Amino acid sequence: MKKIDVSKHVLVPKHEIVSEEEKAQLIKMYGSLKNFPRILSSDPQVKLLGAKPGDVIKIVRKSEVAGETIYYRVVIEKGD
Repeated sequence: MKKIDVSKHVLVPKHEIVSEEEKAQLIKMYGSLKNFPRILSSDPQVKLLGAKPGDVIKIVRKSEVAGETIYYRVVIEKGD
């Protein structure tokens, strides 16, 4: 069975792991990682990136109306 790479779909926003430097800046601006929205380590995009719990994922969503919007999520294990 052929695997489908869903990350190439037009409706899936760009996901990337932020650097440790950028992560430190985000924590300085917004406080503890506990304040961040979460994304499960079992999420297909997280798996594709090879992210691990504690990593911060930057999600860039493009819109004709809003231009570009950036979201951040901290990777957690299920139940954290």
